[in-house]
Amino acid sequence: MPGTKEIRAKIASVKSTQKITKAMQMVATSKMRRAQERMRQARPYAEQMRNVLGHLTEANPDYSHAFLVTREPKAVGIIVISTDRGLAGELNANVFRQTLALLREWQGKGATVSLCLIGSKGMNFFRRLGAPILAAVANLGDRPHVKDLIGTVKVMLDAYRAGQLDRLFLVSAHFVNTMTQKPAVEQLLPIEAIDTEGLQEHWDYIYEPDAAGVLDVLLMRYIESQVYRGAVENVASEMAARMIAMGAASDNAGKLINELQLIYNKARQAAITKELSEIVGGAAAV
Repeated sequence: MPGTKEIRAKIASVKSTQKITKAMQMVATSKMRRAQERMRQARPYAEQMRNVLGHLTEANPDYSHAFLVTREPKAVGIIVISTDRGLAGELNANVFRQTLALLREWQGKGATVSLCLIGSKGMNFFRRLGAPILAAVANLGDRPHVKDLIGTVKVMLDAYRAGQLDRLFLVSAHFVNTMTQKPAVEQLLPIEAIDTEGLQEHWDYIYEPDAAGVLDVLLMRYIESQVYRGAVENVASEMAARMIAMGAASDNAGKLINELQLIYNKARQAAITKELSEIVGGAAAV
């Protein structure tokens, strides 16, 4: 059994760690609330854009945009959003697992797969796997801005326009609630039709000044809004996962402190008993 001095040092070390994890839990809780508010603000715009462009796939425009045309999937692009820091439980691992499943699925169909990575954890993970990476960006912070994503997303959109990609997917963490964050896969391009029930057979929007100019800008904004929404949701998911992970770490530290305290008490009692035995034995010898 270790001595009381070593046990006291161990208890002090664990208590110090517990203070750090509790502080990190409080910080994550505060940041999560702000991230949730940004997420709530980003969702309605992204969803409305999705509805409008989902309807456009069923329209009959004179101009057919490349983002609305379905091609045989010979090359697939995947935008992966991860965190820049760790200590977020299994958040990144679940996103990477979902990405690998999607990657293997399309490779099994004979398609080549290229990646666009947002977040340093994703960059470190997929670079080790040797997967082709077309674009990457990291260190977006706790308040990602769409301007920080435009350049990276544009690389994938340009590749799609040039015919180098036939499908484009987004994989990120979807914030369900504080306790639940799930990896989500969304097809960005070509845009899939949604909610077409009740639409007229032949219809279209009225474009000013022309369909080509309006659709090109609108579709660019749509992809950017979807990636930005994914980045904002990923931050909220990261903070929630870190809050839970640090809470669990603090609880485990408390349990370890109690166990060490019990061991310390036993060691101290054993030392006292030994001293008493020595005193009694000495007295009896006299």
